[in-house]
Amino acid sequence: MRRRTRAVVGSAVVGAAAAVGAVAPLRLWCLNWGATADEATAEMPGDDLLPKPDIVSTRAITVDAPASALWPWLVQMGGGRAGAYTYDWIENLMGLNMHSADEILPQFQDLHLGDVLPVGSGGPTMRCVVLEPGHALVWRSDDGQWIWSFGLYPAGSSIRLVSRNRIAVPTASVLRRLVNRMIMEPGSLVMERKMLLGIKQRAERLAAAAPPDLAQPDASRAMSRS
Repeated sequence: MRRRTRAVVGSAVVGAAAAVGAVAPLRLWCLNWGATADEATAEMPGDDLLPKPDIVSTRAITVDAPASALWPWLVQMGGGRAGAYTYDWIENLMGLNMHSADEILPQFQDLHLGDVLPVGSGGPTMRCVVLEPGHALVWRSDDGQWIWSFGLYPAGSSIRLVSRNRIAVPTASVLRRLVNRMIMEPGSLVMERKMLLGIKQRAERLAAAAPPDLAQPDASRAMSRS
């Protein structure tokens, strides 16, 4: 019964979100949830790796915590790691092995350029191509058709966390493009909104519990791209 209820709720959420994709202004809101006009159009690390994408989403949230309380949650993400801080049960219906952690996991903090972001056995292989601790983290699929960038931008005593996806679907049929617009794009909003809120809650909780000198990300580590 509980599983059926979850399935019904999930279908209702995705169905409601799909309606958003049908109207152009609402589609822009869907693709740019939480982002200002400047954030939606500003250049981010990783943009040059896929200069002509078919789909671009830029979503953002304000995190009332320093970058040092936010960064650890980003670097430990992934299937079999700290999860994606979203709806695990939906992710796991697709076999992604996501179990969102509520604590910093030291064993997953040592991220390097070229490391893989686990997204499940059926998903694309995503590799870290930009690593600027406390500032930017970019993943690229091995086929080069998906770039996922995170940017951390100071906003007074807070941080603006911006997530951008650039996706190429060059061989997609008209039907595939319609499915992307009507289902995949709104569905990605449902999941990414939850992820951003999850990171915000965890970072703010960590900042409130940590001493003022919470260790800063090591800016001396790799700050280049492969």
